Amino acid sequence: MKTLHRSLVLRQALGLLFVGFAVVFPVSAAEPPPSAPTEAPKAASYRIAPSDKVSISIIGESEYNAANKRVDANGNVNLALIGEVHIAGLTVVAAQTAIENAYKEGRIFRNPQVSLNIEDYSPREVSISGMVKIPAKYPLPPETVMTLKDLVLRAGGFTDTANGKKVRVSRPQPDGTSKIFTKDIDSVIRSKDTKNSTDGSFVLEPGDVVYVDEKMI
Repeated sequence: MKTLHRSLVLRQALGLLFVGFAVVFPVSAAEPPPSAPTEAPKAASYRIAPSDKVSISIIGESEYNAANKRVDANGNVNLALIGEVHIAGLTVVAAQTAIENAYKEGRIFRNPQVSLNIEDYSPREVSISGMVKIPAKYPLPPETVMTLKDLVLRAGGFTDTANGKKVRVSRPQPDGTSKIFTKDIDSVIRSKDTKNSTDGSFVLEPGDVVYVDEKMI
């Protein structure tokens, strides 16, 4: 009985010791796991352009693979058994699908799996002239986006006499004509809250010609 009594007393003492420890050193609540870092927005998917050099492979049909094929001026690539397939203006994934469909429609392969890689990019550039500090042609790096605001800043910004509220962008069209866009970049650079605040995110395309006119005095 004495042994049992001593055991109970010892357990009670240990319990009181633990409670006292918890009071002095409170156990903190579990912290929530850190949130995953926000992924930076990705650039728009690259679209294949004339003069790009591509390699095309068909899984399981290696004899029909095409290496280092140049996309012609009309945006086509010439492939075995099916001839020309138009891929300019398409993303890599869309171009793969277009080629797969061409083989299906030609009844060459029942369910082809096409892989396309861009081996060499065609020169991509835009130009800016008029009332900017460094008028010139500027390259567009592949698989990245350059906005109209980016280009103006890269060109050193507006001169003191620039009409930055009416920046003109001339974009060549497939039929040989040009489409004109007019954007207010001055307000964007000055961070003014205007209805045209999205003009600064206007994405440039290869061949765009930008002109900044002079202010009317």
